Amino acid sequence: MCAPLPRNAMKPARDISRLLEIMAALRDPDTGCPWDIRQDFASILPYTIEEAHEVADAIHRGDRVDLCDELGDLLLQVAFHARMAEEEGSFAFPDVVEAITTKLIRRHPHVFGEDAAARDRANNPGEVKELWEAIKARERAEKAARRALAGSSAPAQSLLDGVSPSLPALSRAVALQKKAGTVGFDWNNPRAVLAKMREEIDEIEEALDKDTPTLAGEIGDMLFAIANLARHAGIEPEGALEGTNRKFMRRFAHIEAGLAARGSTPASASLDEMEALWVEAKSHESGQSG
Repeated sequence: MCAPLPRNAMKPARDISRLLEIMAALRDPDTGCPWDIRQDFASILPYTIEEAHEVADAIHRGDRVDLCDELGDLLLQVAFHARMAEEEGSFAFPDVVEAITTKLIRRHPHVFGEDAAARDRANNPGEVKELWEAIKARERAEKAARRALAGSSAPAQSLLDGVSPSLPALSRAVALQKKAGTVGFDWNNPRAVLAKMREEIDEIEEALDKDTPTLAGEIGDMLFAIANLARHAGIEPEGALEGTNRKFMRRFAHIEAGLAARGSTPASASLDEMEALWVEAKSHESGQSG
């Protein structure tokens, strides 16, 4: 699709075709970059996941300059995977674009379709979500039928199969819960989830008292319940936890600075000293927010 250009002809551009040309040049077996040439889908995957997290971090920090840069890094990952697929004859970048544009048009009949009733439903986000889920269910059924026609021995698909196993655990928990909720397997309200969390706390306490090997499972159940509570409260748990991580880092930095001013360090300070500085950091933040 993209014949590599001479190296001295490569210049930055706003056109996606330049990115694809550069990617082709990097993968050229004769003149490309040795590191890029050695990569395959599995070796690049960790970088793809890392770049997605860095995009999320830039969004959480509200840094639009960094976000632009990180989105470029993530786009590079798409181009990289598409180039490797093109080399093996599976698909190419235009196929990726066609697949997503086809999916978006198909999943938005209330925007792109001729159905007036569907357009009328577009003013109701709940109706749109139901329409989206119904379309995705049809897509799963059609894909299963195509596999059957092709003689695929793949196991029957579950409702939950569409949830990516590569998602961070908290995000995946929410996605699994949402999927199950589409068929009515869900709690009625957040307080019902709170009751479940209290039950999980009792089971964790019991496992701690008995020093049982089930402790990891019980803590996992608790985290799953917390993710469920966040979902019912309209909070994205991954973002909420990352916000707390940043808050912890900020307050710990206050402890370090306070101890340094006294000629001390966290390693040599007492827990009481560090706790006092922690409370001081919390009070300072409360004063700022007020």
